[in-house]
Amino acid sequence: MSRQLTAIWRATPDAFGPRKHRRPCEYTAYVPDLLSAHALDMSTELAADVADTERALAAFEGGPDNGLEQLARFLLRAEAVASSKIEGLQVNSRRLATHEARVAAGIPDRDATADAVLGNVIAMRHAVDDVATVETVQLHDLLDIHAALMEHSDQPDIGGHLRTTQNWIGGNDFNPCQAVFVPPPPDQLPQLLDDLCLFINRDDLPGTVQAGLVHAQFETIHPFADGNGRTGRALIQVVLKRRGLARNFVPPISLALATRAAAYVGALTQFRYLGDANGPEALAGIRAWLDLFLSATRRATADAVNLQQLLQEVQRDWRTAARPRTGSAADRLLSQLIANPVVTADDVIRLTQASRSAAFAAIDNLSAAKVIRPVGDQKRYRLFEAPRVFEVLTDYERASATESGNTRVERPRRVVPYRQDSEKA
Repeated sequence: MSRQLTAIWRATPDAFGPRKHRRPCEYTAYVPDLLSAHALDMSTELAADVADTERALAAFEGGPDNGLEQLARFLLRAEAVASSKIEGLQVNSRRLATHEARVAAGIPDRDATADAVLGNVIAMRHAVDDVATVETVQLHDLLDIHAALMEHSDQPDIGGHLRTTQNWIGGNDFNPCQAVFVPPPPDQLPQLLDDLCLFINRDDLPGTVQAGLVHAQFETIHPFADGNGRTGRALIQVVLKRRGLARNFVPPISLALATRAAAYVGALTQFRYLGDANGPEALAGIRAWLDLFLSATRRATADAVNLQQLLQEVQRDWRTAARPRTGSAADRLLSQLIANPVVTADDVIRLTQASRSAAFAAIDNLSAAKVIRPVGDQKRYRLFEAPRVFEVLTDYERASATESGNTRVERPRRVVPYRQDSEKA
């Protein structure tokens, strides 16, 4: 049975901040039921929603390839960026791709925010490439995702370590007594996380339901001092891949959740019911959360379909403009630019497996065709970007920030990147 634990926050007279925040006070922490306690009987309506969601995922997964590998890498980065934005880390796609290319080339680039988001890209990649493919997910796998995430943050020392103190969400920075939500105390974490891992490894319930409940439970446990939201959203992708629903792509669910931020928080709050695991409050809370999660997953999949079509159009336009010889370095580079929209000459050599002279010829060819252009005026380690990729991603992010998918008739509901002068109006 889920429950609340009441405790006293000790006085901290030497702490900074207002006197009222340094006094002792009473707070209540929430301890959820184990996921294994739920019967998870689905109503006919919920079962229909699950079927619609999993059918949409399967249709995209099983459709024609059409460069799905490149699209998958593109979507993974988009999902990591969106997940970071939910946590207040605002970095547009061009800035992140440029930072990533500079880091890979060994070019100094002091951009702490972009570096933190890059950590999320790395953590997401580790989650779907490594953790999702292990035979049995265990606690150390969750810790590894968190360690990868925090390695590029300003707190790398907490990466991969469960918290040993009480944390909270909202209120003030000094005590949890006015917090919006207080997760379980540290001594409750081992049992809750062991149960979570057992639930991740199940295969006797719909994968979308499993992914949604894993995320909600992880966010409720909040086992780390920081990085819980991003780690929890990576776990969605782990479950979807393990269950065969998204083996070859990452549905950008975080973009859909970010658009409905208030509903996202509200549904998670409803998930945190009090009482019996199979009582009416529990069933209503779980259903409210799954309604939101399933609709976000369907929206993310539909957006991915639209994005694939837009990027295919970009590829066709590039080939019409550049007319590369089949099998040439330029031809091979065009196939790589969707997933690698900012490159150095060394990147071109690596991506195309061409000689240095052939790689530079490809750069000249695609530059003349206005497929790529140089970034900045740095001579050594010069970067080249494919601006159409960022145009498409900007339009995609803006459209996904509306319920209708059309920014001409509806204003975005969250912070979105501006269209640059060099991009489509």
